[in-house]
Amino acid sequence: MSGSKNQMPNTHHYHLIGIGGIGMSAIAIALLKTGNSVSGSDIGRNKEIEKLQKLGATIFYDQQKENIKQISKKYYSEKIEIVISSAIKKNNEELNYCIENKFCIRHRSEILSEIMQNYTSIGVAGTHGKTSTTTFISTLMELCTNDISSIVGGIQPIYDSNSHIKDSKFIVAEIDESDGSTKIYKSDLGIITNIDFDHCDHFKNIDETIITFKKFASNSEKLLANYDCNVIKTNLKPEFYWSIEEIENVHYSLIAKELNKHFTLADYYEMGKHIDAIKIPIPGMHNLSNISAAIAACRIYGVSFEKIKKNINFLKLPKKRFEIRGNFHNREIIDDYAHHPNEIRETIKLAKLFINKSINKRRLVVIFQPHRYSRVEKFSKEFGNELAEADVIILTKIYSAGEKNINNINSKLILDKIIKKNKIILYLKDNNEIKKEFFNITQKGDLVLNLGAGNCHQLWSILNKNILQKK
Repeated sequence: MSGSKNQMPNTHHYHLIGIGGIGMSAIAIALLKTGNSVSGSDIGRNKEIEKLQKLGATIFYDQQKENIKQISKKYYSEKIEIVISSAIKKNNEELNYCIENKFCIRHRSEILSEIMQNYTSIGVAGTHGKTSTTTFISTLMELCTNDISSIVGGIQPIYDSNSHIKDSKFIVAEIDESDGSTKIYKSDLGIITNIDFDHCDHFKNIDETIITFKKFASNSEKLLANYDCNVIKTNLKPEFYWSIEEIENVHYSLIAKELNKHFTLADYYEMGKHIDAIKIPIPGMHNLSNISAAIAACRIYGVSFEKIKKNINFLKLPKKRFEIRGNFHNREIIDDYAHHPNEIRETIKLAKLFINKSINKRRLVVIFQPHRYSRVEKFSKEFGNELAEADVIILTKIYSAGEKNINNINSKLILDKIIKKNKIILYLKDNNEIKKEFFNITQKGDLVLNLGAGNCHQLWSILNKNILQKK
């Protein structure tokens, strides 16, 4: 690889437990593309697994110790490395067998970190906006330089994939902080979009979160960070800042002049100097901030602003980020990954750009699948406040993401907060119940915003009576 620092060993065989996950499958693709043999197991089937099979990966659709016995026989001449994520529980049969038989077991973050060292690396961390920011950097660098690889926790429209590996100088990778593994990465350019308290199953408070990001910052050769985040300004000293609010004392600024549902028109500044006006094809202030980070990263690595301006019109959001699924009986349905109160706030703000109540009676209907018991327990009040901004709210059963419900938490915690606002709100257990009541709840002209990080995005297929792919 051009600009490579070292190479991944291709005499190893990698077996990924939970290979179908959006992060794990991206790493599996990268390992295959760099000449390694790969196998993996998952209890479901999805498009990512289909792609991996076409690339030559061996897939098991269960997670039993027999899988490890089979690959041990097949790849007896290679060193076998077992790769897991924090989602794999200790009672997993495959994992237990590997522990008992002293296989080399590694966390996905270790493998991603090693892959990144083959390139000049751009690591994108932060509580919110990582997937979008990584996608924007990948897209702009691809179009402007044709010299970047990428590993992302979402599907990038430019590649229709979460992993794009080639002979390139640069790589951009999304860095997950949910389990604290952010601190192991070493980036040539580290990016932090924001720091907020989340992942209550791992972090006790914001202070623990900050410690993790400080370590990521100290491991980065250079750091680019969001000037508009007070937690960042208080705790970090990056080499570069971007902002969508300030011009003075900021290296890269995008200040919105016009904002609507089709685009954002903004003035671009470098070190307080006005460079040009630029038309962003994606609406929403949170998206403007993420795009600002992407432009800043490109400029740091010498991409001309003229090339950026020429290619920025090709930017698209990754899938499940305000993804317009279509029109269902005169109801527009949009999927979004928002599962934290602050993400919901920004997504609802964006949705309201699509509704002009002075012209029509269009309503905003929000369907929300809460994600993790610990998050609901910690943020029930905040969830209630943000969701109450919709005209109609539908709450579903909490998606556990493998978390145990120790304190008997349910969606009623959020529901009780919203009811006080005198809103139209109801609880429907899952997508199938929503389908049964859909026409009783919604009306023609509604914008239906489907929010969550679980299996809620299967609703579109269920409404359209498509064959539902298992997650």
